[in-house]
Amino acid sequence: MPINNDVKLGNNVKIFHPQLVNLYNCIIGDDTKIGTFVEIQKNVTVGNRCKISSHSFLCEGVILEDEVFIGHGVMFTNDLYPRATNEDGSLKTDDDWDVVETRVKRCASIGSNATILAGVTVGEKAIVGAGAVVTRDIPNYAIVVGVPARVIGDVRDRNQNTQMTATISS
Repeated sequence: MPINNDVKLGNNVKIFHPQLVNLYNCIIGDDTKIGTFVEIQKNVTVGNRCKISSHSFLCEGVILEDEVFIGHGVMFTNDLYPRATNEDGSLKTDDDWDVVETRVKRCASIGSNATILAGVTVGEKAIVGAGAVVTRDIPNYAIVVGVPARVIGDVRDRNQNTQMTATISS
């Protein structure tokens, strides 16, 4: 079964096509929506009122705070130096590496096909542009784009400009 019994689902969670998602040993908050072909691994916490779009991958160590938006095909990582084998050539096991935590703060949005590297924090209400590769922490309210992602603006400026335009046109 794609949704294991060890998943803690909050109230009113909507999972589109549950037979086509893979959730195990994770926590999903109230009123969250999860799209088709999403995988959420063990020890992931998803807050309340989040939206995770189709084809996204949340690996162990990811924490989404409340009201986070994850676009289509977003990829998280949890290892800064991934290798298949140890120095002696033996296959790595869970005991051979440490999970690196990645956090997405409240109300942040991550655009489609973005990649979020292990250990970063995406700030509150920040926006990550589609296709960006996030290699370092993103400040609260920042708008970032590119490879590697770089700050190009502040969402508060956009909101002020929208409000000013509405006032001028009235």
